Parts: sequence; C-alpha cells; structure tokens
Amino acid sequence: MASRIKGMMRKRTLLVIVFFVLSCMRDAHDAPPKEFFRPSVEEVNVEVWVENLEIPWSLVFLSRDIALVSERPGRIRLIENGRLRKEPYAVIDVSHVGEGGLMGLALHPGFPAKPYLYAMHTYRKGGKLYNRVIRLRALEDRAVMDKTIVDDIPGGRFHNGGRIAFGPDGMLYITTGEIFQAELAQDLSSLGGKILRVKPDGSIPEDNPFPGSLIYSYGHRNPQGIAWHPVTRDLFESEHGPSGEFAASANDEINVVVKGGNYGWPRVIGMGGKKEYIDPIVLWKEHATPPSGITFYRGDLFVATLRSQALIRIELSVLDGGGYRVERIERWFAKNYQEGVFGRIRDVVAGPDGFLYFLTNNRDGRGFPRPGDDKIYRIVPKDL
Repeated sequence: MASRIKGMMRKRTLLVIVFFVLSCMRDAHDAPPKEFFRPSVEEVNVEVWVENLEIPWSLVFLSRDIALVSERPGRIRLIENGRLRKEPYAVIDVSHVGEGGLMGLALHPGFPAKPYLYAMHTYRKGGKLYNRVIRLRALEDRAVMDKTIVDDIPGGRFHNGGRIAFGPDGMLYITTGEIFQAELAQDLSSLGGKILRVKPDGSIPEDNPFPGSLIYSYGHRNPQGIAWHPVTRDLFESEHGPSGEFAASANDEINVVVKGGNYGWPRVIGMGGKKEYIDPIVLWKEHATPPSGITFYRGDLFVATLRSQALIRIELSVLDGGGYRVERIERWFAKNYQEGVFGRIRDVVAGPDGFLYFLTNNRDGRGFPRPGDDKIYRIVPKDL
C-alpha cells in the first residue's frame, strides 16, 4: 500500500511539474512581443517619389505608372511616372476644419471598365459639420461628380475616421469617427464611431448584420485604417485610443473586425476582457502611437503612425484553430517613441510595382515641416 501511495504521489508530482512547465510555455508564448527599433534608413532603400504636397491623406493607383493622391484642403492630384501634375485632377468643395476635409480615396473594383473613383470628405450643412462619400467618374485628365453614395455621417473638427476601401466581397467599407461624442459609437441609430458597408451604388447589402442599416461594426473611436489579410481575407482595422485627460495610457489599437462586432468604446478601453466586446489584437498602452493607414505587404501588416512618427511592421501567424498570434513588432525609421526620421506618417500603400509607399503629414498643423514637405516616399525592396 505504501509503495502504491508513493507511486501515486510521484505521478501527481510529475503531472504538476508538466502542467507548470506547459503553463509557463503558454504564458511566454502568449505574451505580447517586444517592439524593436528596426530598420534604420540605411537598412532599407527609401527614396522621395513625390514632394511639395499639402497634407496628403490617401493614395490609390490607377495603373502601374499612374496614381491619385488626395490633399485635405480638397484637391485630388494626379501622379504619372513619379511626376506630380500641376493642375488638380479634381477639386472638391470641402470644409477643411481641424482634422476634417478631403480624406480617403478608393477605386471601384471593376476599374477601369467601371471608371469610378470614390472619395470621403467633410462638408457643412445648416451650420453643422458632416462627412459623406461621393462617387466621381474618372476621365483621362480629370474626374467629374457622379453621385453621392452616403451622406449625413457625423462630422466634426476631430475624429472623422475617413478611410474607405473595397473589400474582397466587392463592397465599400467606410470608417467613421465619433467626433468626440463618445456615446455615438454605441448608438446603432447613428453612423458615427462605426465601420459602414455599402454596395458600390450606395445601397445597403442584404447580408449586413443589422437589417436596413449600413453599419457593419460599432464601438469604434476614431478608426483610420482598414486592410484585408491576404490569406484569410479577414478585415483588420487601426484605431486611435484615448490618452491624456481621457485615460491613463495611450490605448491605440489594431483590431480584427467581425460582422456585427462591438469593439467597446466608450464602455471599455483597450483590453476589456468582457465577452460582449471584442478586444484588440494589438494594444499600445505605454506610448501614444495613433495609427492611421494600414496595408498588408509581403504577408506582414504595415501601419502608418502619426505622433510616434514610425512605420510599424507587424509579423502575424495564423493559428490552426482560427485567430492570429503577433510574432514580432518593428518600428521603422523611429529615433524613439515620439520622433522619427520622416515625421508624421498618414498612409502606407502596397503599390502594383511591388514597392511600398508612405505619405507624410507634417503640414497638418501638428508636425514640423521639412523642406519639400509633404512627401510620398517609396521603399524599394532590398531585404525586408
């Protein structure tokens, strides 16, 4: 009997040790990865592609050699073979107030057979600010107004969202901010603090999560970037979190967006841990990052950031059971968490030529313009 008891105790002790080791391995594996300051400009081929822009916000490519860029005061500029055309491709009557103005651009997925260009901008009506998405017909040397896709989106001096993009399903996704009226994000009768999903003609898709509504997800604060994973086709989103007087830390986020999901603002900040809200996959608490445009490039997620002035690279792995694990985070071109080589970065785009492009926003009133700002830079692949 004594030997049997000793044997059981040895087995129990062994099980406890194995469980402890496995627990430590799991905790270490699930711990958020450390951020690395890499690479420097010397490690990557970076060149100026276009300069002397005024607060560029969004970049889209019509072809390998021709692109359009929006400027927040209300101009769409044409770039051909790296040369900026002097005359605007289109001029839109916008309210350039605070963070408002001309923001996101998107091309119809059937372009050029369906020659439509979409743009989101701030406007004034009845003394109040709103945002809307319009559709223009793209001609050879200019674009002309075609129709309004969505209007009366809440607008303000701050937190307008502003990013638009077509998803793999052929639908147009639109990010909207809560304009510093936090409860709008939880109000399903308001278009503020949401990601919207519409058909190319502006009508409501029948399979949207809330019948008769443009809303795809809610509980967002100021979402400014959207991109789809190249393999899973999941929607990723970047979002500005509260800091300063609103919260003790930064709380900037990267989220994986699901249909009908509630992302918590303002009921929870950062990792809420409540089943009714969806937590971010990446959360920056210690250092204000504000992420803006995002794109997938060579399988990794690249994030343009404003205050931290870095281009962030996030290496992800897809888990067998679903979901993602963040393997590594790198801050590119950053001297520290508040100062970078190129200043404020608004958008990052994977070009059809295999290069990676990013836009600076040093003339937006919050940066310190360098000679020739604002600019579009191009990263020529070397050894990423």
